[in-house]
Amino acid sequence: QVQLRESGGGFVQPGGSLRLPCEGAGIIFSIYAMRWHRRAPGKQRELVAAILSSNSTQYANSVKGRFTISRGDTKNTVYLQMNTLKPEDTAVYYCNFQVRTPNGLPYDYWGQGTQVSVSS
Repeated sequence: QVQLRESGGGFVQPGGSLRLPCEGAGIIFSIYAMRWHRRAPGKQRELVAAILSSNSTQYANSVKGRFTISRGDTKNTVYLQMNTLKPEDTAVYYCNFQVRTPNGLPYDYWGQGTQVSVSS
């Protein structure tokens, strides 16, 4: 059974930092992309950052220069380093791994989410 587990969320003041790890267990297929999404209260889910199997990275404009996505030492771990946090970064953050199945089709796994709250 595949599980993605996020952690590292919490309460932080504006300007502060948090690091969100996501660990995947039970994944047997090749991971094409690791992504972080977030959903703020009353808003739709948005893609925050992604790192592909080629190691190229993508960021939402709202977090460029402040957030960094990186792989861990183990192949099924990804981190989101969040610096200079703003109140508008308050959201539930979700980890997502996209794999390639043997028939070549993509499949997405999702974590349960971790709450990040930024407030003074």
